[in-house]
Amino acid sequence: MKTLKNHTLIYDNECPMCTIYSKGFTQCGMLDGEGREAFTEISDQNKKLIDFNRAKNEIALVNHDNNEVSYGIDSLLLIIGSSFPSLEKIARIQPLYGFFKKLYSFVSYNRKQIIPSKKDNTDQSCVPDFNLKYRIGYIAFVAIFSAYILSLFSGRLAVNLAPNFFRELAVCLGQILWQTIFLKVYLKDKIWDYLGNMMTVSLIGTLLLIPALITNFSPIFYLIYFGIVVFIMFLEHIRRCKILKLNYFPTISWIIFRITALTIIILTTI
Repeated sequence: MKTLKNHTLIYDNECPMCTIYSKGFTQCGMLDGEGREAFTEISDQNKKLIDFNRAKNEIALVNHDNNEVSYGIDSLLLIIGSSFPSLEKIARIQPLYGFFKKLYSFVSYNRKQIIPSKKDNTDQSCVPDFNLKYRIGYIAFVAIFSAYILSLFSGRLAVNLAPNFFRELAVCLGQILWQTIFLKVYLKDKIWDYLGNMMTVSLIGTLLLIPALITNFSPIFYLIYFGIVVFIMFLEHIRRCKILKLNYFPTISWIIFRITALTIIILTTI
């Protein structure tokens, strides 16, 4: 595997995803051992070369041979292309390149909602700019994905529910609308950060439900399993609210809607 030498990847050390894949590049030899540098510990030399604000949105790769800087998906393709040139050539063909560029931005602009950090409130933190398009896209993706998995899971519960994608989608969208209406005044400028984190809680719950769909168990098992997943989501919701420096009000509102929606669904099936 060919090592891309004399390059430095400026990664977000407060983002577990960024830390893992940047470390993977050095460990497998795609970058040399000193080929990455934490954003919060950036050297004065590299800080002068990069666009500091752009590097918060798109990971920067500094070429010390000519002092040129690449950003985002181009940085990753340069590293991958050094070891696998054919993969880079394929990835740069349209419309693949456009797709990967959008996918990278989709993850990057939402990464603090996917995995938040308690250290995101300083001037030196690598926090991406708010992008309404990608935030709405993330919320919509989780809502649709969660509704699909929940529609499959609901048919296995011991409450006489038939699988119904549109019912579950209505619940997901209703949760978003409910929280927005009741919390907008309280949350103010944190509303979009909260909604992003709330949808990640839903995504976590959805992913936890998938293993139980692989085989068939008794309806009682699914009911108990569902209760455990909801409890995990409850704890994660509280944890993320603490990171956002919010009190228990968003969690209480979240629980009230969940109980109300579940009660209505059960009553309509009787």
